[in-house]
This record gives sequence, structure tokens and C-alpha cells, in this order.
Amino acid sequence: MASAMSPNGDTQSQVISTYHDHPKFICASCSAVLALQDELISKSFSGREGRGFLMHSATNVKLGKKEDRPLLTGVHTVADIFCMGCNDRVGWYYHKAADLSQKYKEGKSLYRSWLDTILCAIGKYLLEREKIVKENNWKLDE
Repeated sequence: MASAMSPNGDTQSQVISTYHDHPKFICASCSAVLALQDELISKSFSGREGRGFLMHSATNVKLGKKEDRPLLTGVHTVADIFCMGCNDRVGWYYHKAADLSQKYKEGKSLYRSWLDTILCAIGKYLLEREKIVKENNWKLDE
């Protein structure tokens, strides 16, 4: 399903590999960093395949086509987001919410680079729990 909707182009070479020593969420398929744990807003959301995490920002993702989608809280204008490392669909970006009580999900601004690839974007993202891994970067004293 993701391959049919995923944006074209080899973007693996564009993956940002910063955030060393910071707790983060990474792609379950290729381990690209998708978000810092500090950006987590809520774990109480639903994705397509189970739980989802609402995030303030994401990195190493690119936007798919914008569409109106009926979600549990009403119709929202969203765009699927895809991992830049492996092109797997990892969630979606909230563009607009029809219901006034859902406006807090709307994105505020996007930082874009070439070819509409988002390297680091501020807004509201839902990362699907089954598509990400929590990496704590714990260190053991030896």
C-alpha cells in the first residue's frame, strides 16, 4: 500500500542523522530518526493500524498528496508522510480540521527543502505506533 502512494525518488542519501544522545522515535524499517521524544504531545491517538502518537514536529519525512479523510474526530485535510530512508508510510500530517474543537491539530509552518522533501517540519503529525521504535540512548556505566 505504501509503495503505491509514496513519493518517487531515492531520498535515502538525504536522511538527517543528527540528534545523537537524544531519546527519539525511529523508523521501524530503516532506523531513520523521525522525531525527538520531547516533541510528543499525546499517545492517545488512533492511526490506520492501531495507536498513534501526536507530535509537534517530525524529521526525515516527506509529504504525500493532500486529501480530505474521515477520521474518528471528523473530517480532516491530511497528507500521508513517508520515511525518507525507506519510503514506508509512517503516519500523516494534519493540514486542516473542519471542526473548531480539532483546530489544535493543524500545522503551523513547514520548512521545506528541494522537491517538497521535508527535512525538519513544525506542525502536527501523527506517527503510527506500529511504524516506529522508541530509542532511549541509554548508556551503561562500565
